[in-house]
Amino acid sequence: MSTNPYINIASEAARRAGQLAVKYRSRLEGIPVERKARHDYVSDVDRACEQVIREYILKHHRDHAILGEEGGQTGSGDYVWIVDPIDGTSNYLRGIPHFAISIALQIKGRIEAGVVYDPLREEMFTAARGQGAFLNSQRMRVSGRKDLATAVVATAFPFRQRRLMEAYQAMFNSVFEKVEDFRRAGTASLDLAYVACGRLDGYWELNLKPWDIAAGALLVQEAGGVVMDVTGGDQWLQSGHILAAPFKLITPMRAAIEPHVTEGIRARVSRKIDTD
Repeated sequence: MSTNPYINIASEAARRAGQLAVKYRSRLEGIPVERKARHDYVSDVDRACEQVIREYILKHHRDHAILGEEGGQTGSGDYVWIVDPIDGTSNYLRGIPHFAISIALQIKGRIEAGVVYDPLREEMFTAARGQGAFLNSQRMRVSGRKDLATAVVATAFPFRQRRLMEAYQAMFNSVFEKVEDFRRAGTASLDLAYVACGRLDGYWELNLKPWDIAAGALLVQEAGGVVMDVTGGDQWLQSGHILAAPFKLITPMRAAIEPHVTEGIRARVSRKIDTD
């Protein structure tokens, strides 16, 4: 158990939601699924898991706000929990064993605590600002890779905004020329967690939501890595355009990506957080 009370609350909430998600995996064909938007789906399990998380957090902090992928934001104030009840819903609904529960706590606009939980592997990734990052209570660090030529990098296509595909494809081609290989697993929070523990050497993606990246980004930072938006700034949570890697790889990754950043992508970096 962590000495940080927020980590303990988030971990237990994630564990309870994870148990529920695993329970329903054996009856996926009977789970009602709703199309939220093109290429974006929500199931009754997503909603049930978010409800479990909300109830557990509010049991301990009734005055805190919660921003959830499925339920939107309830409450207001300096303390906002950012929740993705099942990150990787498409994987989950198809029986692909790669999804996670992601919970972060934002205090006065800054992410202070984060948890990413993989219930199938029983891996709990946790981080609190200034206190390090851990995998099942063991401290973790980003990889010591120094050269992109030997790096394995994660990414994903901008499936929600296919108008970004041309710019993304140019970025992909540029990075592909420099790295050893890519991975595209479909769960942003676990991509970031894997960068934090050194399984992956870097990660970037466009057009994500706060609940996709809030917890995972803190994991990377507390594990000794660097997180930025694709223009090199610190507006990744607002824009959803994120780049994460160890210190020695972040500069060459950005150098490969930045020339292909369009004016539309730059404009989004300056917007407020988009939860639509």
